[in-house]
Amino acid sequence: MRPGIHPTYYPNAKVVCSCGNTWTTGSTVELIHTDVCSNCHPFYTGEQRIVDTEGQVDRFYRKLEARQEYLEEIKEREVARTSPLTPITELELGKRAEQALAQAGITQVGQALELMQQGDLAILAVENFGRKSLADLKRRLKARGFELPAAAKEPQV
Repeated sequence: MRPGIHPTYYPNAKVVCSCGNTWTTGSTVELIHTDVCSNCHPFYTGEQRIVDTEGQVDRFYRKLEARQEYLEEIKEREVARTSPLTPITELELGKRAEQALAQAGITQVGQALELMQQGDLAILAVENFGRKSLADLKRRLKARGFELPAAAKEPQV
């Protein structure tokens, strides 16, 4: 051995675990602190305990919570999108069709759906609201996820 290049060896180095267990061993460090030992490690104790020194578990749970919030937000947006209180103007039917429905007192999607339950002829009875506007209305409602009434689904001559 070359003199002066090797660290000091401590044959009775003390090891202290975070659980309070201590023992001695040989090491180049006089006092060693450790987080887990054979008395407290889940593998040896059989106890379900998560050993996390770098915060990986917390980071995982934060990601899990963020994902859950994101899914809830999407669900809320979908519910708001198919709300019967949605204004007819959000469907972007065109000025003429929107004005015709507004003059008839139909300003919300729920009101249009109620009128559609009576059949196509009921909504076609609205002045200046024709078959093309009705087809556009049905297509836009379906695209937004609304369930059309059974009477509106059947083609009427």
